[in-house]
Amino acid sequence: MEEELFTAQDLEELQARGITSEEAEEQVRDIRSGFPYLDIMASASLEQGIVRVDHDQEARYMDLWEEYLLSGKASVCKMIPASGAASRMFKMLYSFLDAPYTKPEKPAEQLFFDHISSFAFYDSLNEVCLRNNWKTIPKLLASEEYKAIVENLLLPKGLNYGNKPKGLLLFHKYNSYTRTAAEEHLVEGALYAKDRDGKVQLHFTVSPEHRKDFEALIARIKVSYEEHYGVFYDISFSEQLPSTDTLALTPDGKLFRKEDGTLLFRPGGHGALIRNLNALPADIVFIKNIDNVVLDQYKSATVMYKKFLGGILIGVRQQIFAYLKQFDRGKPSHSLVEEILSFMQSQLCICPPETLEHDDTSLSTWIQAKLNRPIRVCGMVRNEGEPGGGPFIIRDLDGSSSLQILESTQINMEEAEQRAYFEAGGYFNPVDLVCSIRDYKGTPFDLTKYVNPRTAFIANKSVGGRELRALELPGLWNGAMHDWNTIFVEVPLETFNPVKEVNDLLRKEHQTKE
Repeated sequence: MEEELFTAQDLEELQARGITSEEAEEQVRDIRSGFPYLDIMASASLEQGIVRVDHDQEARYMDLWEEYLLSGKASVCKMIPASGAASRMFKMLYSFLDAPYTKPEKPAEQLFFDHISSFAFYDSLNEVCLRNNWKTIPKLLASEEYKAIVENLLLPKGLNYGNKPKGLLLFHKYNSYTRTAAEEHLVEGALYAKDRDGKVQLHFTVSPEHRKDFEALIARIKVSYEEHYGVFYDISFSEQLPSTDTLALTPDGKLFRKEDGTLLFRPGGHGALIRNLNALPADIVFIKNIDNVVLDQYKSATVMYKKFLGGILIGVRQQIFAYLKQFDRGKPSHSLVEEILSFMQSQLCICPPETLEHDDTSLSTWIQAKLNRPIRVCGMVRNEGEPGGGPFIIRDLDGSSSLQILESTQINMEEAEQRAYFEAGGYFNPVDLVCSIRDYKGTPFDLTKYVNPRTAFIANKSVGGRELRALELPGLWNGAMHDWNTIFVEVPLETFNPVKEVNDLLRKEHQTKE
């Protein structure tokens, strides 16, 4: 590394964030050199890599989950990444504000205004329009003051939705009340994560500037939900650690500095949350994005398949733990080693590397290392054109195989075979995970040891019109869980209802039936 890469002021700021100079230098090296692509062996499919359970077997797994919840030993947490700002959700409306025309011209703009009374935030928006413009929304529409309505929705003088996180936005309107996205997660937690004592544990990862607003919301509504669902909530919050922020470089490889000469630090992406997950005092953790919620009348599929995924996790974990305990009792028989290898191949898509000595002693050592790891069960939905990652079988550096969720940036599209695997992918990752983060002796895993740092990637971004190259940490359900034992399970598309842009709230899953 070149000498004096960082100034004395840089080093002070790095230290204040908890980033060592060595770590910062490594970040610079990584951005300059990039990262290797992963070696795909196949797209995960029903033939290999994705489990489809017959309907008559689903109840068995749901029963397994209920047995765990009622066992008296259940320790379940529902983790919701909720730090993302809602600004991208309103991209269309921001563009409308900047447009040279004053009336809606594009179909998405027209749709928004035609159905504005259907949004859960309509009454709140109407109040601020009346306060700021002395006109109701119908009167503003009649006088063609469309941009005034949008300003009252997005800007600080109104609801300030453009600067709030999705979790605090009113998503759903019921007959006599409305709910934010965060509140819908409280309801979900009560329906599939309540233990024998009625406890429901939820954890929101939030940005520092919005933490007080989240805490205020929970303080205001918690008791009413506890009384309605007969539960008591243990709700906690955490923030992305400053030590997980990353540096950026200019396109020519120099440190990107702000106008005042200080270094630019950027959030390292959702992969930074592996540390937040690592700190949770739980045995089993569900992970689901803040915006993937539905009205109560559509929750039955969500709840059913959450219990289903939980039951599959309990079942496979019982088997893995039983095998590991047999190793503790002494040298396993040859037939047991063969049985475990068959289980690993059929259930986890893990095959031993060709270079491994295939005597029982070598295989037993390798098996124990592979099995004694965190476990995740990931729901997968049929790909119907949604952007994002998908499930693949890859070849790891040690020559063994594993199941991974890959983003398109991790795949070498210049190589015909690798591109073909990507294009053949029939499933999509909806971020629907349930994780086991303690070992067979009940000891928490150190999840930071199971991250593959070589799965980070470089993103081309811009700040203030200036181009930059940014380092994105290995994604939470991508490289941050690379060395976990993984099972992919087919779940129906109806369990995936994200709100990526404001008009998504007009879909039937977010609209109460008349």
